[in-house]
Amino acid sequence: MSKTLVFGASLNPNRYSYLAVKKLLEKKITTVAFGKNLGTILQLQIKDNLTDFQNINTVTLYLNPFRQVEYYNSIVKLQPKRVIFNPGTENPEFYNILKKNNIEVVVACTLVLLATNQY
Repeated sequence: MSKTLVFGASLNPNRYSYLAVKKLLEKKITTVAFGKNLGTILQLQIKDNLTDFQNINTVTLYLNPFRQVEYYNSIVKLQPKRVIFNPGTENPEFYNILKKNNIEVVVACTLVLLATNQY
């Protein structure tokens, strides 16, 4: 079963990353979350240590391009099959790094992909 990492998960129910976690769980997609603040969304624990994650198929990003830089190597080391760049996270520099590591780059909204069964 494929696993999605919501990268930049927020405890704020008004944030898109929070909504994405909820929708992924509702769709019965195996989901894990990484964020700066520990807590839970539904029963999912947000973690702040990337070493806690293995066998990630998809990383869905909710982190602006400036904040992504410090995580380039960590995300590549996770060896996901794809990284989804949600609106506001677009980052051509990171696209190139991912492509060089044979990781698919998807520029799209996770919530729209889920709502249209294209996830």
